[in-house]
Amino acid sequence: MKSEVIKPAALKIVADENIPLVRECFAELGNVVTLPGRSLSADDLADADVLVARSVTRVNKELVQNSSLKFVGTCTAGFDHVDLQALKAQGIEFSSAPGCNARSVVEYVLCALDILAERDGYCITGRTVGIVGKGQVGSRLYRALQALGVTVMANDPLLEPEAGVELVELDELLERCDVIALHTPLTTSGDYPTYHLMGEQQLLAMKHGAVLINAGRGAVVDNRALLNVLKVRDDLSVVLDVWEHEPDVDPELLELVDIATPHIAGYSLDGKITGTVMVYQALCRFLGLPARTSQQDLTPLPPLMKLDFTGTVDADQATSVAMRATYDIRRDDALMRRLLKMEPEARRLAFDFMRKNYSERREFSTLNIDASRSSQEVQQRLQALGFCLQDNGLSVG
Repeated sequence: MKSEVIKPAALKIVADENIPLVRECFAELGNVVTLPGRSLSADDLADADVLVARSVTRVNKELVQNSSLKFVGTCTAGFDHVDLQALKAQGIEFSSAPGCNARSVVEYVLCALDILAERDGYCITGRTVGIVGKGQVGSRLYRALQALGVTVMANDPLLEPEAGVELVELDELLERCDVIALHTPLTTSGDYPTYHLMGEQQLLAMKHGAVLINAGRGAVVDNRALLNVLKVRDDLSVVLDVWEHEPDVDPELLELVDIATPHIAGYSLDGKITGTVMVYQALCRFLGLPARTSQQDLTPLPPLMKLDFTGTVDADQATSVAMRATYDIRRDDALMRRLLKMEPEARRLAFDFMRKNYSERREFSTLNIDASRSSQEVQQRLQALGFCLQDNGLSVG
């Protein structure tokens, strides 16, 4: 095995400086060197044994071919930034962190819908939601919306029919759904490429007053086409967390979308720590060593641990209060809009700065809620969202 040719104590581990708790996880396995992920070069990896990356690093042949790498891990669910063939050709082991931030992205979508529903005066339970891409994130979002009583359907040509899931063609999804949520990987080849999946024709086909949410990959939506469509269709609402040509965000498009964020949908602290730990555990397996560090050891207590609802709260009030207490997406939108006043190079730097210095955000499951005096509907709705319900001090969710 390749792991037998290196001694853990002598490992040089190069890691993206923005990976949370990377030293706490990996320091026991070798010397950890942290560097800016977007500017990592072949020179940085010349004598490295391990690379621990994020999606901002293009892990390709040019980066790895002259390195001494034995293992590459990305602390992200997706790995379309990694050339797997290049790694295989060099005999480099690879690992990713599938599903690590799925819950975080689901909560981002739900929080965005909550804000738009309040602004426009509707209840999400009365809307039909279409999910494009039913993988780790899409499947979780589908289940959460179903549990909330929302009518939901999906488009994913790679899936076989399954009980309880309504799978439809994209054209039908666009025709029938009030909300379109995109959660596909970015692919440019194969039978079902997703690059510019939402072009001008698809955008114009959306229902009157529909909401488009892209928290997947930026280039799944043709951003130039979206800009042109929004100029003639002010009835559409758009939530963009991902952008074509990041970190070079189009300020004209930014100004027209309803909620804009800097690629942070999956940036809950809990999700990021999960990704770090998953790659750490994969490296331990590769080296034939026990994983001595656990996620529980690393995860800090949340700043807000408990809410207490009275019997007068209704389900819509309770869910909005609980979600916004955990994550208010309007804060990130406000920070993102500062880019509008900046010159192009400053915008690019600021985009990365916001991601690097992102404020701590926790997931719904970290908040304990006492809803024992509230209605059954309130309790069921909160439980469906993933909050931890308490009943006389005993967890029931």
